Amino acid sequence: MATRLALTTLVVPDYDAGIAFCVDALGFDLIEDTDMGAGKRWVVVGGREGGRLLIAKAATPAQTAAIGNQTGGRVGFFAHTDDFAGAHARLVEAGVNFHEEPRHESYGTVAVFSDPFGNRWDLIEPKELGRND
Repeated sequence: MATRLALTTLVVPDYDAGIAFCVDALGFDLIEDTDMGAGKRWVVVGGREGGRLLIAKAATPAQTAAIGNQTGGRVGFFAHTDDFAGAHARLVEAGVNFHEEPRHESYGTVAVFSDPFGNRWDLIEPKELGRND
């Protein structure tokens, strides 16, 4: 029996703000948005090639306090792109705060940014395997 990671939760102050960032700024697909009643929704976003987030609205003071610091200040989310310049420009236009200029590493082009909620992300255009530049 195989087990795989299906979803990672992103705690946000508001469902629609989470959807707006993930879909409009990052370019993810809205996979599901189901009303669960009592103000709760099951919201899943993700990329075309896998990787899915459950957008969860904070429901308690402890959850609200964790917004933007789900990984203790470390980069906790990684968005891969095949067009770094285009994705970077789209995110800057959407008002995303980049913490650094894009840099070239052995694994590809990368820059750290924060989402509107304070979580740190890497935007990465992975280097193609076997490419020598």
